[in-house]
Amino acid sequence: MVKKEKLVINTSGKRKCALAKAVLKEGKGIVRINSKLLNTLQPEFLKLRIMEPLLIAGDVAKKVDISINVKSGGWQGQAEAARLAIARALARYDKKLKEKFLAYDRSLLVADTRRKEPYKPNDSKARAKRQKSYR
Repeated sequence: MVKKEKLVINTSGKRKCALAKAVLKEGKGIVRINSKLLNTLQPEFLKLRIMEPLLIAGDVAKKVDISINVKSGGWQGQAEAARLAIARALARYDKKLKEKFLAYDRSLLVADTRRKEPYKPNDSKARAKRQKSYR
């Protein structure tokens, strides 16, 4: 008797300081974020934002279980990182989804590399030094 190996896909997504690691396995369509079901996530608009790749994938998303571990950053960055990790995992699972994701929103597969500008000395903002007035 030959054992059939289950497919496991590991991906990650980053947004600002948030880091999300997703593990995709064949299953029944269950999505968990930090061991909590996606349906219980609050606020509602973040849940919808994370579900975008699942809705675009359609039936493919119902054949796999996705477990996401998100840490660091704020709630908005964590949601964007989780969204990116889910989309990347689904795109690796089904190659046809890559074109769908890119046509809908490029940020589903491509990370946003913008970062906060470093603080400049002798100033309250992250810009060049202010002029000094003597009179």
